[in-house]
Amino acid sequence: MSPFEYSAALKAGDAVRGTTSPNPPVGCALYDAAGSLIATGATSPAGGPHAEVNALAAAGERARGSTAVVTLEPCNHTGRTGPCALALADAGVDTVIYLTADPNPVAAGGAQYLRSRGVTVRYEPQRVEALQPWLRSVRHGRPSVTVKFAASVDGFTAAVDGTSQWITGPAARGHVHEDRCLRDAVIVGTGTVVADNPSLTARWPDGIERERQPRRVVVGTRTVPEGNLSRLGFEQYATPEGALDALWESGARDVLVEGGATLTTSFFRLGAVDRVQAYVAPLLLGDGRGVLTGALAESLPDAPRFELTGVTVLGNDVLIEMETTCSQD
Repeated sequence: MSPFEYSAALKAGDAVRGTTSPNPPVGCALYDAAGSLIATGATSPAGGPHAEVNALAAAGERARGSTAVVTLEPCNHTGRTGPCALALADAGVDTVIYLTADPNPVAAGGAQYLRSRGVTVRYEPQRVEALQPWLRSVRHGRPSVTVKFAASVDGFTAAVDGTSQWITGPAARGHVHEDRCLRDAVIVGTGTVVADNPSLTARWPDGIERERQPRRVVVGTRTVPEGNLSRLGFEQYATPEGALDALWESGARDVLVEGGATLTTSFFRLGAVDRVQAYVAPLLLGDGRGVLTGALAESLPDAPRFELTGVTVLGNDVLIEMETTCSQD
């Protein structure tokens, strides 16, 4: 275990989630020989400096002889910015500790380059939450997809008469708005747009929109009133595949599906669901509208399996978070 803290680098990366795509939200922390924190940096929006360069700029001459803790292996290629591995070596950093190996073959190799320059390099594997969507997107060659729904404890998203507002309480709804501003896009189906005319904005508890807003995307061939699309800035695609392809090409790496049962089922059957957020209310309906429109498997062994990653109590509701198992990735 390293004597240096991971928390400062992790916190720096967390702070820029939702602002860096197609680049990953990386955090970097520089420490002096005594283990005292010198400076931190995080990835700027696309086209701007990466985390290491921002940390080095904040540290100035104090970076010489320091130890850098970076949440992702420093890149070793020139894109819109120069290689971070080169910047660290040129600044005289003595040791680099990275927590995640870079899966991108174009950018990988930073550790090897640093060693060739005489820098001590240590790989200390840690799960970095802020990087998980980006890592999955690189692995699959499409945006990481999270499906979100709110349901009664017996699995219904609306009552028999179609009413669904509000199944969950204010704390859960507030969490949804916090989560939206971390995403590159929010996706709904044409049925949802026609029936509910949703804004899908990320708002503060007083209703004021947050500074950071996700792109809004609608999927389906059903005609949607032009006013609904243009007023709210929706982009429309005929299929989930078309939406994911276009979002990937435009730089999106982390998207949230908030559609109804039809769209949710389509993403599951496409095999494109990486994570699930289930907001569960202590409410029993017995009948009504379900989360899905049909079976995903005929028997338990064939059903898509997920790993539980978090359970959070939000007022009187519970958020259950899970992701696909490694065997399915």
